[in-house]
Amino acid sequence: MNVPQCIRVLAINESLCFSGSSICRTMEGFNHSRVSEFVLLGLTDSSELQIFFFVVFSIFYLMTMFGNCLILLTVLSTSNLHLPMYFLLSNLSLIDMCLSSFATPKMIMDFFAQRKTISFEGCISQIFFLHLFTGTEIVLLISMSFDRYIAICKPLHYSTIMSPRVCVGLVVTSWTVGFLHTMSQLAFTLYLPFCGPNVIDSFFCDLPLVIQLACIDIYVLGIFMISTSGVIALISFLLLLTSYIIVLVTIRDHSSTGSSKALSTCTAHFIVVFMFFGPCIFIYVWPFTNFLVDKILSVFYTIFTPFLNPLIYTLRNQEVKTAVKKKLKKFVICIYKYVKMDPVSVYDYKVLIKFFKKNCLETW
Repeated sequence: MNVPQCIRVLAINESLCFSGSSICRTMEGFNHSRVSEFVLLGLTDSSELQIFFFVVFSIFYLMTMFGNCLILLTVLSTSNLHLPMYFLLSNLSLIDMCLSSFATPKMIMDFFAQRKTISFEGCISQIFFLHLFTGTEIVLLISMSFDRYIAICKPLHYSTIMSPRVCVGLVVTSWTVGFLHTMSQLAFTLYLPFCGPNVIDSFFCDLPLVIQLACIDIYVLGIFMISTSGVIALISFLLLLTSYIIVLVTIRDHSSTGSSKALSTCTAHFIVVFMFFGPCIFIYVWPFTNFLVDKILSVFYTIFTPFLNPLIYTLRNQEVKTAVKKKLKKFVICIYKYVKMDPVSVYDYKVLIKFFKKNCLETW
């Protein structure tokens, strides 16, 4: 009997038995009615800090969406960026926009809420999207390291190996693995009995914190979570670290302008990998320890990492930096010309939208 089936037995017979283990716990006397909502404690109780965090995280969120959207549109609209590396980069920007949006907007609105709550369905949705986007990003980062490995270690075969079909296949595989990963997490979470405690010491529903509220012994579930999330993240990080070490050793043996450019690109990639995997490994390898640093790391990989990714790739990649500057310059000039030619119409949003569609959006 697998874990979900075992939990179904609990709901019917008021007992829990995990096949292959000695764990069997009766739940007599417990109220098995599922809680309808969870209470989020958020980041702080201080009203002054909440106002400060509201301003800071609002700015970070808007800049994250703008920066990643800018990279995505720039790659799609610039012909010389229609290369495998930039195709994968644009998909990373898309995932980062999704990752920063599954919980951040609610966290920002909750800063002014007296009682921060989230429905059971909303909590499950946050868990679903968190593991979908993080699982997808893990595979995509591995794909990006594979792309750099082929480009540097097998340059003569690069165009053959990294064909458009292969690139699309890597992206589809990333989303597929992410979906399968998140479904494996929800397969047992949906059937857990939440019969009382409903306070989550975080600003969103994270799986280790949620399953601790279940009215059963979660030891076996904890082992399952560590093996499917923590260990996978750790192994993926070690594989990526090994691949980048091989690439850097190869670069060291070639002192040229191209090698310098490759070194800069790989360094940017590794910074992104370290920022993403570090918090995930810490949180999911030790899932049932409540440290203050867990909140900080949660903020880091849900807000700061998606914000820093476009900055790292833009500042360390000359081609992307040049393309972004050109797009922004043309767009600003377009707006300036419009305001200068017809300042009164600026306040007519219909005229403004029509002008932007006809002139400014052609920049993209």
